[in-house]
Amino acid sequence: MTISISRARKTIYELGHRTMISQSNLAQRVLRSLIGINEIPPQSTIDEVERRIQALLQRDLSNVEAGYYPESLLTQMPVLEYLSRAPEMILDLPRVIRRMQSNDYKDLPEQVPLEGYPPYYRRTFHWQTGGYLSRHSARIYDLSVEFLFAGLADVMRRQIIPPLHEALRSSQASSDRPRRLLDVACGTGRTLSQIRLALPETRLYGIDLSPYYLDESRSKLDASISLTAGNAEEMPYRDDYFDAVSCVYLFHELPRNARRKVLGEILRILRPGGTLVVEDSAQLAESAELVHAFEGFSRDFHEPFYQDYVRDNLDELVEECGFELVSSEPHYVAKVVVARKVQPN
Repeated sequence: MTISISRARKTIYELGHRTMISQSNLAQRVLRSLIGINEIPPQSTIDEVERRIQALLQRDLSNVEAGYYPESLLTQMPVLEYLSRAPEMILDLPRVIRRMQSNDYKDLPEQVPLEGYPPYYRRTFHWQTGGYLSRHSARIYDLSVEFLFAGLADVMRRQIIPPLHEALRSSQASSDRPRRLLDVACGTGRTLSQIRLALPETRLYGIDLSPYYLDESRSKLDASISLTAGNAEEMPYRDDYFDAVSCVYLFHELPRNARRKVLGEILRILRPGGTLVVEDSAQLAESAELVHAFEGFSRDFHEPFYQDYVRDNLDELVEECGFELVSSEPHYVAKVVVARKVQPN
């Protein structure tokens, strides 16, 4: 079913995002100045980022008009919640800046038993207080990410919905049971919340390593979504169980061998013919013009595996791990890779 969005609604949508982008960029410049980061990206990078922003906003509107997700998703951002949590994020900035300046990436809560987590996980990714192992971090994470991406994080996330929609619609035609979809590294549940509105008849599952982020998910998602604490390198699901798997912004935070282990597990739990949709940072293979941004991101936000990730082409990686590559497409500073588990002969 296709719908038409009025010209006035499109104008309001774009003006709203342009305002958020402008305000976020101004705040980020002030913050970078306070930290002592005054480097200005080359004009070619600025121009390319602007082109990609415009393309992303147009794609978002086109996806609604094509019926991939409802128009309500365009205004799903919980603005009042973010405003209520903004003071918490702002008051925490001195600790974040101190951590950045002292390179203290092991500043984790003393009361958390770290032995149950892989070594690469025991760090303050993004310099955030508590890393992924505190309620404070889980409370302000979505706000922080929207601030980092100038209000476009949710817009990028939902670009996984069209390929999921196509894959699940075609597979549903051959079976009467509800389709099953797992979101790997579901975090605070922002991706699952958007998928729920777009694919209401799909049975949804999520898995994440952080119990604090899962608690945040449970406080926001409906009880029909099954959430599990676990490591994506060894998931507690049986073989060939899921019709589709999504994974958003995980692989750039994994070392090279862990990326392959996670993909091996996803291959195991997907049914033959099932679809994997990965969204993560853009990479050098398709976005070499953003190399300046790639270098700055890993340097400024404590992303120790990022420089390896941007060179570890996801398109080739999914094929290396046994999938059939279906498509790969950049969206702003992200990319969406769609792959399929090959049917047996």
